[in-house]
Amino acid sequence: MSVVTPCATSGPSVGPVTVSHRRIQTSSSLQTRKNAYSIPSGPPLTELPSRSHHKDATLTDPHDTPTWHPESWRARTASDAAAKLFAAPYDDDDRVADATGRLRQLPPLVTSFEIEALKKQLAEAAEGKRFLLWGGDCAETLADCRPAIITIKLKILLQMSLVLVYAAKKPVVRVGRMCGQYAKPRSSATETRTINGQPVTLPSYFGDLINRADFTPEARRPDPDLMLEGYKHAALTLNFVRSLLHAGFADIHHPEYWDLGFLQRAALTPDVRREYELLTSRLLDGVRFMEAVGERGFEQLSAVDFFSSHEALNLFYESAQTRTVPRRSGHYNLSTHLPWLGERTRRLDGPHVEYLRGISNPIGVKLGPGANIDDILRLLDTLDPAHQPGKLVLIPRLGAANVRRVLPGFIDSVRRTGRSPLWVCDPMHANALTTRSGRKTRSFDDILRELDDSLTVHAENNSRLGGVHVEITGQDVTECIGGAMNLTEDDLDRNYDTLCDPRLNYEQSLELAFRLARRLAPA
Repeated sequence: MSVVTPCATSGPSVGPVTVSHRRIQTSSSLQTRKNAYSIPSGPPLTELPSRSHHKDATLTDPHDTPTWHPESWRARTASDAAAKLFAAPYDDDDRVADATGRLRQLPPLVTSFEIEALKKQLAEAAEGKRFLLWGGDCAETLADCRPAIITIKLKILLQMSLVLVYAAKKPVVRVGRMCGQYAKPRSSATETRTINGQPVTLPSYFGDLINRADFTPEARRPDPDLMLEGYKHAALTLNFVRSLLHAGFADIHHPEYWDLGFLQRAALTPDVRREYELLTSRLLDGVRFMEAVGERGFEQLSAVDFFSSHEALNLFYESAQTRTVPRRSGHYNLSTHLPWLGERTRRLDGPHVEYLRGISNPIGVKLGPGANIDDILRLLDTLDPAHQPGKLVLIPRLGAANVRRVLPGFIDSVRRTGRSPLWVCDPMHANALTTRSGRKTRSFDDILRELDDSLTVHAENNSRLGGVHVEITGQDVTECIGGAMNLTEDDLDRNYDTLCDPRLNYEQSLELAFRLARRLAPA
């Protein structure tokens, strides 16, 4: 039996850091510099409609104001050192101004029409007419912008969705954690390693949009030019994804081409194995029938929408791609379809909430087990004062041990406001474990338990779980323990490839889809 312990979940440490008697400049030490992030002069501030609030949750934030523009978030960084570390991590004002100025001149990556189409589909998912499958890498890397890697990421997401479409008998909304997921919050602002027998501390790696993974002072210094590289690679990835979807995959819609080796694993009971094999056979028959009814292939008959998403972390990047569009009111973040607000950055008076409250995109909101219900209600009023259908996607990430204790209160409190958001389960992020050797991993059994308990709690509380948010890869990595593959702690070193959080591999991802399909299938 592998010995694992829960990972530390402490918030970011942003104090001064020393390395062998030399002080390394971090975001907190940069506060002593002249503040370069004041609100600049420019176009007049845009008036927002007056906000209606939940009768039991009045906004008392002293910073709250009815005025907003794409850079009004900058005024919020001074009072929140941790948020500034994520939102505005740079120490070279001229290079920041140059990079963001160039970003503002570049074409958008997505369109407002696509964003509004997604919002409509999310509203339908909240009504039970669709199901949201939201998955992809913990954090993309610039080096992974290659055809084979992009193809296999899209392949596993679409294969999982086809299993869910067939089992649930409803359309699936497909959202990828890709085409821009280059920034990643970390639980600590710094990382310490032993080099030549001496402890060396440097800024943490926050993803390729902010700094580089190599453990050197030069690589770990936040680089504004990486925003431009992130934009370019997101554009290339999105263009290739669209090309693949337009042309169709020969093996995406054909289960006989899938790697279903997990069906033969000893960890599956005979009854479950027969059930999965029957589902695969029926799915294959359905595909062949669809191809037989017309001259067009199933790929064309089942053309799918695909939407991109990333965490709205680096606000210089987000705001530079935020703009108005002809014949529509409001501002859109045109770097992605669905930005989300992380557990570490959802402070009501913080810069990330200030930025997100003004855009017209749908917004995902991560909610941890320690989230205060009053704060949640105030946050929802801030982000969606008009109660727009499809605007908010609430994503509890509670941990398997906390779902039955915490989730009912979330559901009841939000229901009392009259809101009908889309509820999505993130069974990954609160189920982290650390092995005896220091590896970060996740248990497949814990992931399944959180997902299963979430479905049960929603049903027991006359609510509806309308989606799942998972970190997956189509590659044969060994990062999460358990599953039909029965990976153990000793197997992790075989192919532990992630730079951030552990992901489900190809077989584990498909197994998760089959297990979820059992619960979604109509009685």
